Amino acid sequence: MIDKDTYLRFCDEALVAMRDIVVDLGDDLAHRRPDLPGANSPFAILTHCLGMCAAWASTTNLGVVVPRDRPGEFTATGAVGDLAIETDRLRRSLSEWVGASDVGAPPVNPDPRDEYATQGEVLLHVYEELAQHRGQLELTRDVLRHGVD
Repeated sequence: MIDKDTYLRFCDEALVAMRDIVVDLGDDLAHRRPDLPGANSPFAILTHCLGMCAAWASTTNLGVVVPRDRPGEFTATGAVGDLAIETDRLRRSLSEWVGASDVGAPPVNPDPRDEYATQGEVLLHVYEELAQHRGQLELTRDVLRHGVD
């Protein structure tokens, strides 16, 4: 098992990369959706990742409820500068939540639909989602900038 600092380094790298992509796209492109069925805007993808991290690392693992509007994450809009600030705030919170987690203990507030037996498994799921959505965001950026051939 990796230590918590190493785990956080991987999560932080993904969150910073996603934040930087959205900021680099700017308020216009960050709110566009590729012309593909079911595509999300870069702003929505990052907003969803912030909600996902809080839901799993705090609400599920620690039982400290962080309010979330999951459907609203996919239609979220706003200033990319504000989202960058929220991303950095979430990075600090994630560090606290991970620090408070007992990786061998069961989640305090498990969802009966999920199969994660330990807080460590929940945290691995958080990173899994961050890695997947980082790739999605990179592709979305490329499609918005260069189109699809």
